[in-house]
Amino acid sequence: MEIKEIYKIYKANPQICTDTRNIKKGSIFFGLKGQNFNGNMFAEQAINNGCSFAIIDQKQNTTNKKIIIVENVLKTLQDLAKYHRKKLLIPIIGITGTNGKTTSKELIHSVLKTQLNCYATKGNLNNHIGVPLSILEITDNHEIAIIEMGANHKKEIDFLCDISKPTYGVITNIGSAHLEGFKSIEGVIETKNELFKFINRNNGTLFVNHDDNLLIDLSKNIKQISYGINSDLNTSTCNNTPFLNIKWNNIIIKSKLIGNYQFYNLSLAICIGNHFNISKDNIQHAIESYIPKNNRSEIKKTKNNMIIMDAYNANPSSMKAMLDSFAKQNYKEKLCILGDMLEMGKFSNEEHNKIITYCKKLKLETLFVGKEFSKISNIAFKDISTIKHFIKFNPIKNKTILLKGSRGIGLEKLTDYL
Repeated sequence: MEIKEIYKIYKANPQICTDTRNIKKGSIFFGLKGQNFNGNMFAEQAINNGCSFAIIDQKQNTTNKKIIIVENVLKTLQDLAKYHRKKLLIPIIGITGTNGKTTSKELIHSVLKTQLNCYATKGNLNNHIGVPLSILEITDNHEIAIIEMGANHKKEIDFLCDISKPTYGVITNIGSAHLEGFKSIEGVIETKNELFKFINRNNGTLFVNHDDNLLIDLSKNIKQISYGINSDLNTSTCNNTPFLNIKWNNIIIKSKLIGNYQFYNLSLAICIGNHFNISKDNIQHAIESYIPKNNRSEIKKTKNNMIIMDAYNANPSSMKAMLDSFAKQNYKEKLCILGDMLEMGKFSNEEHNKIITYCKKLKLETLFVGKEFSKISNIAFKDISTIKHFIKFNPIKNKTILLKGSRGIGLEKLTDYL
């Protein structure tokens, strides 16, 4: 069946499902395959549970006319998203970067939705499956969309741009992350820059941090709007105890974000809101109302301590930025509990050793957790269960504790022990 025909089915049933455990009645089931699952096996179940149609790529012993066989389910999903994108006559902001892309996306969404019907990528559905699913959630009623794009290998951003076709582009920053897939920092730069190149080829517009020399260089001769201290936006930080306040012209915006490095996420949200004619009052209210979640710079108070939870993701640049910010805070008793930075490949030992050295330089009391830290430090805890046992017999009290590490380490599991 051709995409045109599948699109007619989608328009009549404009909800996509890939998991039979979360079926919405009337949706279309796409039987995706993975290392540990095969969606083809669940087509009949999906129909029985309320799906209008099921799309699979392995023939089944069935005569059910609601089951559609295609050559490749994933490619069909991606092609359907491309076809749908061509029908959407709205601006789409594509956002990528090593750090801050999810927080920036959520801040921008908070600002834009005050006056526009704005769609934004849900959670971190930012890969070759998540981006087409996101595009297919955009309806004719939406006036603007924000699509987050992640990558762990070259050409991935280019591929995601081909699906989402952004008219505006943002790279929050470029640093050392996913080096296992990118092979080098040069590989990271090349891949992130695929967004800027796409925008340039298609006569779009960039939002560029003019305090970042690398981004300034990559964006030369491309139509752009600048943000940051060295821009016409006129933003600056004015307080950070512990939440960051930002000054925009004569307005003081009191955010609920922690760390000076969040300044650029806030400045970007202001810049985009201003460009799309969101009122100053709405921009201020949206930013001040935004509360981070999912273990991203959350403050949690326990019976014994105050915890700064930033355990959703970690790489060398985000780790250093958070450590810098934490070191400058005026807390009496500070403690860092740092987990491994994953997907660092052959650079792992070097990058983890740099973090240990950096903590010493900042004179921060630190506990290290994970296999990677354990390889280079005989005082590191090899896993979460080991440090839980240590804390149980060595209670930690009356401290402000920074929890920072990759999601796979599970530092959030320590909260009940602190």
